[in-house]
Amino acid sequence: QVLVVESGGGLVQPGGSLRLSCAASGFTFSAYAMSWHRQAPGKEREFVASITPSRYTNYADSVKGRFTISRDNAKKTVYLQMNSLKPEDTGVYYCQCRMGGKDYWGQGTQVTVSS
Repeated sequence: QVLVVESGGGLVQPGGSLRLSCAASGFTFSAYAMSWHRQAPGKEREFVASITPSRYTNYADSVKGRFTISRDNAKKTVYLQMNSLKPEDTGVYYCQCRMGGKDYWGQGTQVTVSS
């Protein structure tokens, strides 16, 4: 059974940092690209960052230079380091893996950036 489980969200002040984690199981983690997405209240879910098996990364323009995605294949975990957080970064952050044309999502972790 494919599972991805996010953690690490919370409340942080503007300018602060958080690191999100996504623990995966049930598949050969090292062979697949992983990505982070987020959904703000009242808005559609949007792409944030992705990382391929060879560690090529891609970012949404809104987070470039502030967020860093990484992966630890031994731990079957993908991370999202978020620095210089802004109120507009608030939302539920989801981890995603696509296999065989099917998307697998976690339950999400809430990030709130507010003073």
